Amino acid sequence: MQQSPAGRSFLDPAILARIGNLELIAKFVVEGFISGLHKSPYHGFSVEFSQYRQYMPGDDPKHIDWKAYARTDRYYIKQFEEETNLNCYLLLDTSESMLHPIDEVQVDDPTIEESGTGQKLTKLRYASFLIASLAYFMAKQRDAVGFAYFDDTLRQYLPARSSTSHLHSILLTLETLQTAKSTRMGTPLHQIAERLTKRGLVLFVSDLYDAGDIDGQSEVVEGLEHLRYEGHEVIVFHVLAHQELAFADFEAGRSAEALIRFIDSENDAEIITTPQAIQESYLNNFNKFLDTYRLALRQSDIDYNMITTATPIDLALASYLAKRQGVL
Repeated sequence: MQQSPAGRSFLDPAILARIGNLELIAKFVVEGFISGLHKSPYHGFSVEFSQYRQYMPGDDPKHIDWKAYARTDRYYIKQFEEETNLNCYLLLDTSESMLHPIDEVQVDDPTIEESGTGQKLTKLRYASFLIASLAYFMAKQRDAVGFAYFDDTLRQYLPARSSTSHLHSILLTLETLQTAKSTRMGTPLHQIAERLTKRGLVLFVSDLYDAGDIDGQSEVVEGLEHLRYEGHEVIVFHVLAHQELAFADFEAGRSAEALIRFIDSENDAEIITTPQAIQESYLNNFNKFLDTYRLALRQSDIDYNMITTATPIDLALASYLAKRQGVL
């Protein structure tokens, strides 16, 4: 996986959360990622100059090379190594479990100042950073970008377009997301699959907690399989907090024997117990949950990427870019 150059700390999600404005965050992440690529090994990166060809009626005049015209008195168009546009669809889970708060990471860097404009970092806010950066990156490649978000209901759907105004609409929508307690994502995924008339690349960002089956998995997988059946390539970004993976840091300063109230963020069910009493059971069930998804998605030829809220956003961009080359 391609990694950005030195200075990666500036892509730390905890720092990005201080910026507040999603458009600034997306530009900051993407421009840094592109500068790190230098001469991209991915020929589909879309802006590497290849050769000239003679101007033909109907060509966009903005691609005329005026220096070549001054030398030859002929109109020539710059061709690029990749002029193919891709339809990309960004899907976001906005259920209540995505509001899980993330412990702030202390950053000892004198160049970073507290602006007071940022928002508390949650899984949903992290996912918004990811979606915004992907949309901004796709727009720079002249790909058509669509966006939808949902929980148990399809809340909003924006069809794939490639205009700057459409990118701004996606970013504005991300700033005004609505969440719901319940999660049943199978039906919205099927609805989206039926709406997408042009084949493309679908990126689904979620913590994959779902009430659609006894094991909480099958309806989500079936919805994603529907997208594959319609001919789309699918990437799943499974967003989790580090506390969920390690069952740690949920109550700093308390002993493992202290009684703590655990509340389900989506159905308000609660238990009062000690972390020590449930840790082993929790980790066993959680690892089974992860393994079940990994296996089911692999069998359906769907890319699975588990990322934590501490993962720099550019790593997800690299995953997208690598997949894009396989689609073109």
